[in-house]
Amino acid sequence: MQPVDWPDCRNTGDLGGGRLPSGRLIRSDNLEQLNHTGLAAVQAAGVSRFVDLRSAWECETWPSPYAVDERWQNVPLWDPGDPDVSDLGLFEQYRVLVDDYAERVASAVVAIAEAPDGCVVVSCHAGKDRTGVVVALTLEVLGVPDELIAADYQVGGASPETILRLLEHVRVRYGGAAAYLLNSGATTEQLDRLIGRLTG
Repeated sequence: MQPVDWPDCRNTGDLGGGRLPSGRLIRSDNLEQLNHTGLAAVQAAGVSRFVDLRSAWECETWPSPYAVDERWQNVPLWDPGDPDVSDLGLFEQYRVLVDDYAERVASAVVAIAEAPDGCVVVSCHAGKDRTGVVVALTLEVLGVPDELIAADYQVGGASPETILRLLEHVRVRYGGAAAYLLNSGATTEQLDRLIGRLTG
């Protein structure tokens, strides 16, 4: 992952490298933090879609500067009404998200796949957990090696072993990220588009 300077976001990076050209997929923390310089940098990046993984409550509390922009799409991965899993370890939180809310996770990946041509930004509050899961599954579909997925995840401030365990869980239980997403609401055409728009 190549660091991206979007003041005042603190966990923003371009996932270009390996199979992905630069400028196709960017991960970030809360875009509400952007200052005027950051907003100008986002404008220059040619963003075609913002996939915001935060809950409706988070979006109301820390509104995205793009909330009224047609490019902004809110795909909440956690809902305030969901059982509280915050006392679990990170891997267990991710496992619950993947196993119990598979349609939500698939919807986030589909939002990337169906974005207009241009750069897609995936973000949540810290840019680490929800964003990390969605990005990891997306990269696995693209055939990015586990060590590179883990290296990207680690930049967000967490142990790479956590995301490696999740990828292994998805492979053992579902047969891999592509099979998981297809079983959770994504179509073959959407995954083909995902691969094409990010690597082609």
